[in-house]
Amino acid sequence: MQRKYFYRIILGLFTILCFEGLSFSQGIDYKSIFGKDWDKAQSFVTENENWLKPACEKNNISFSFAVAIVFPELIRYSALQDKIEISLLKTLYINLGEEYADFSVGPFQMKPSFGEEIHKKVLSVKERKIRNLFKTGTSFKDVKEYRKSIVTDLEDPRSEFNYLIAFIKICEHSYMINWKDENEKVKFFSSAYNCGSDKGQDYIYAMTEKKFFSTGLVKTKTYSYSDISVYWYILSSKSGND
Repeated sequence: MQRKYFYRIILGLFTILCFEGLSFSQGIDYKSIFGKDWDKAQSFVTENENWLKPACEKNNISFSFAVAIVFPELIRYSALQDKIEISLLKTLYINLGEEYADFSVGPFQMKPSFGEEIHKKVLSVKERKIRNLFKTGTSFKDVKEYRKSIVTDLEDPRSEFNYLIAFIKICEHSYMINWKDENEKVKFFSSAYNCGSDKGQDYIYAMTEKKFFSTGLVKTKTYSYSDISVYWYILSSKSGND
């Protein structure tokens, strides 16, 4: 009888350990919820891992950590919609600026305003190789050429990923936080990516719990962006991706 209870205790502890990391997502099975969209997003990661991983390793960034930040964007990315948006809006942005057209571009769904912010803030990063990921504003003959270069960067997944790398380094420079664990760091960084790294630390922390994420043009049920990131990060870490 004692042995029977002993095995039950061991089984209980094992179950707790297995699902402890999923506490951020409140036990929600996002993989099942997003179904085919999740599978498409995962396929993108798998098919492009041959250059995503080396880019992360070159800059001393965890592959799983970096991808987790943008994985919700991969879920809702639509190549067709992206092409339509770019054809209609990029001319407006290049000629008139982000006030007239600020639209999501590429699989990581970055906006030109985000690109401009990265260009400005990357100069504060200590690592020269990060500062050299992009041309500075003075390298262009005029503002239109500068804006065009940003759109061109964001249309190419490889150069768009450089903006994510720079974003991570900028956040590491800006927010000196003693993280409880990597899950908390993923949660914070993904929230900063979603709501804007120019926001204060307290604001970003508050936004981690907000549920605004949806995949459809017509919003139905919404979820926490950062919870989805953490959920993918846990699954990826367990599969030994890093």
